Amino acid sequence: MGSFAPVGETGPPDDFSAGFLIGLLVGEGHFGGDGRQPQVTLRMHVRHEKLFRWLQRIFPEGRLYGPYHHGGRYYYQWMARGEFLRRVLVPLVSDHLPRLDDYAAERFRSMCERYRIDLPLARSESALAHQAGGNPTVPPGPPAALAPAAANAAGRRGRKG
Repeated sequence: MGSFAPVGETGPPDDFSAGFLIGLLVGEGHFGGDGRQPQVTLRMHVRHEKLFRWLQRIFPEGRLYGPYHHGGRYYYQWMARGEFLRRVLVPLVSDHLPRLDDYAAERFRSMCERYRIDLPLARSESALAHQAGGNPTVPPGPPAALAPAAANAAGRRGRKG
């Protein structure tokens, strides 16, 4: 048990790594703090050790703790704090904030507000749409292949059965 120190410092993450980290944080992460400093925490079962080792390699300024066995759970915990959180993670999440669901975006904004972290200017929605090859006036939606299924599901929800 214990902390695994950073293994080095790397440049900005590639698009896949950035997106994968944001997905992990939206689905499993916690945006909060300890009352003195902000922190982003990702805690998952030890069966995901390979994923944590990847995080450690791609984002070496984060800290990996564990494995812990507590309350019937056996897990690792990855944390982002301090300069790494402010210099790397906040701008990374902020750049993609328009694409996050409302719940995750609000958790992130609340952490930043509570700990007085100025959000960098996010890339505009039109820049994101243009980058994705879409219409710059329309935010990107689900892929066209999913649109018929989404429309059918919306129709079923509206019916009484």
